[in-house]
Amino acid sequence: MLDLVDLWHKHHGVSLRAGADTLKRLQQLCLAMGNPFADQFKPEMFAAYRAKRLTDGITASNLNREHSYLRAVFNELERLGQWKGSNPLAKVRQIKVAERELSFLSIEQIRRLLDALNGDALLIAKVCLATGARWSEAEGLRISQVRGGQIHFTGTKSGKNRSVPVDDALIAALDAHLEKRYGDDRAIAERFFMFGYGAFREGVDKSGLTLPRGQLTHVLRHTFASHFIANGGNILVLQKILGHSSLTMTMRYAHLAPDHLQEAKALNPLARL
Repeated sequence: MLDLVDLWHKHHGVSLRAGADTLKRLQQLCLAMGNPFADQFKPEMFAAYRAKRLTDGITASNLNREHSYLRAVFNELERLGQWKGSNPLAKVRQIKVAERELSFLSIEQIRRLLDALNGDALLIAKVCLATGARWSEAEGLRISQVRGGQIHFTGTKSGKNRSVPVDDALIAALDAHLEKRYGDDRAIAERFFMFGYGAFREGVDKSGLTLPRGQLTHVLRHTFASHFIANGGNILVLQKILGHSSLTMTMRYAHLAPDHLQEAKALNPLARL
């Protein structure tokens, strides 16, 4: 299996943005299963591995991701003529995962959080709240990305470039931050921020907010999207702002729209009697 994974990386994975990371995950997966011969790999072998991992506390979402990666290896090598057999995972179903509620902050909670932050962490959080950016995208913001009243995000997780207009107050705050940090040397500066994740975590604790596991900084992105829709924003526009490749991901916020499913009140048969 390790040989097969290396073959996949050589002919396809090397061209992917996350190819190196995916290769590492696949190699760990193969080793955990005992590195079986590919032509003897059976669905029940993966099922047994998956059951053990679930018992060990690995989440269903992570196991589904591993399943997708390994299934894609066989599919891609078959397309390239490097694998002649069938895909042993073709008929293996993924684990059904209950949809997780997306938490977001109220206006009052946003105020409490921002009051508890300062320095880089404060401005990074403001960029996230104003644009829906991921923390890593905002934290790594380069000076060249802020121009024309917009913040331009490149090299994103989805691979799509996107531009989001922001108000003059945020632009002014970024400029003042740059001046304070670099002074006369700002002409040779490249990035706005250093690192603010630790300070953000401390700010969350200080503000007294309780956030779901795994949503420490991502709650800012959810907060932008939730308020955007609740205030009447268009779901297709939100998809472009967030850079979602599929509208299905963006539709998680649709229920927050003021008129969401309101047609049910007028178009149901009881109302027509």
